[in-house]
Amino acid sequence: MSYVDGFVLVVPKKKLAVYKRMATLAGKVWRDHGALDYRECVGDDLKVKFGMPFTKLAKTKPSETVVFSYIVYKSRAHRDKVNAKVMADKRITASMAKEMPFDPKRMAYGGFKTLVEM
Repeated sequence: MSYVDGFVLVVPKKKLAVYKRMATLAGKVWRDHGALDYRECVGDDLKVKFGMPFTKLAKTKPSETVVFSYIVYKSRAHRDKVNAKVMADKRITASMAKEMPFDPKRMAYGGFKTLVEM
């Protein structure tokens, strides 16, 4: 079964274009180092009536939106190898020196074992 790193973060709507450029570069780097899939998804239908909306969970302001993203790997060991290569990649280290288009303190992150894969 595959392994997934998942992220939920809050991005100011006015910084979405900057975030998209950063995420596009990150996706290329992760894929270059072996990630199976890389997705960045921006909130669209967030005023749901069932469960807790992501906007409530993330405590967004009207000027912000939620981004849900995930990276898929063969296994946790594969994830660890890929991430080690990514963190050593100059394309990533150079981008980390720049101001982030979101507040990293409001980012949720975790690694997940796949429970169902179809």
